[in-house]
Amino acid sequence: MKKILIVDDEPNIVMSLEYTFKKNNFEVFIARDGQEALEILNKQFPDVIILDVMMPMVDGFATLEQIKKDERLQHCKVIFLSAKNKEKDIEKGLSLGANLYVTKPFSIKKLVEQVQELIQ
Repeated sequence: MKKILIVDDEPNIVMSLEYTFKKNNFEVFIARDGQEALEILNKQFPDVIILDVMMPMVDGFATLEQIKKDERLQHCKVIFLSAKNKEKDIEKGLSLGANLYVTKPFSIKKLVEQVQELIQ
């Protein structure tokens, strides 16, 4: 079973993504901010991480920088899912090592397809 970590502080997004990915046979882990995500990543090594940019405590960019320093997480695919849709934000996310940058609002169906493509 593939593992996915969803990191977002917006409860409605978290709930809908969790439901959808569980329905698609993923083991789902949830974090509400970057700090919580890093704590989970000390014990779990998901195949995919969906990461919001704007969150309390540690933002998505700083979280990704920490993920990239951890050799145990090198195989993880990272997708930014953010309302920050300016070209400079997208470029920053991709330059930090994200595999994909999806802007909100987004299609859950399309996001699931993108995740499936990344982990094939």
